[in-house]
Amino acid sequence: MERKIFHGNIKPVDIAQALLAEFNQGNMRAQILGQSDKMVVQVGTRLDAMSGGQTAMTVTVQTLDDGIMVELGQQAWLGVAASLGVSALAAIKNPFSLLGRLDDIAQDIENLQISERVWAVISKSARSAGASAELSENLKRTTCEYCHVANPVGEPSCSACGAPLGNVQPSTCRHCGFVVRPGEKTCPNCRNLI
Repeated sequence: MERKIFHGNIKPVDIAQALLAEFNQGNMRAQILGQSDKMVVQVGTRLDAMSGGQTAMTVTVQTLDDGIMVELGQQAWLGVAASLGVSALAAIKNPFSLLGRLDDIAQDIENLQISERVWAVISKSARSAGASAELSENLKRTTCEYCHVANPVGEPSCSACGAPLGNVQPSTCRHCGFVVRPGEKTCPNCRNLI
């Protein structure tokens, strides 16, 4: 399951509506399930699609303290693989039969790229709402270990008591937006190097 976090003033409904607008047309269908703080968007091919194999994917969007977390489930690609297999077998028997299956092959290739299209829609929607993988202004605060006063990130010492803030500065993974602790070399969420 692939997961990304977007910090800022964004709600699950923003992402869900963007996915519905993008995928509820043509050979694709989309539906939204859930409440305002946790929504599930199911994206898949229409059962009555004229070309290509069947595929589906689930996108879960939920509210966090200062933003949202988006998780993509595994894509069901067995129907697409079967359709491509039929095209390959037909080509072995008669290479000219590929001409009649060009629509199927094109649709199958497009269906295999659903996760990339989903992430593109999500990223565009997050950017338009002013959200990103970077820390939002609300999270760009660090708490003094001694007097518990909030201080802006990057300050060397506490504005209230003067104690050094040092290693309590938060940051995020540049790949997925997960808030990481100081000293971590790999992101606990996406396992990429920080």
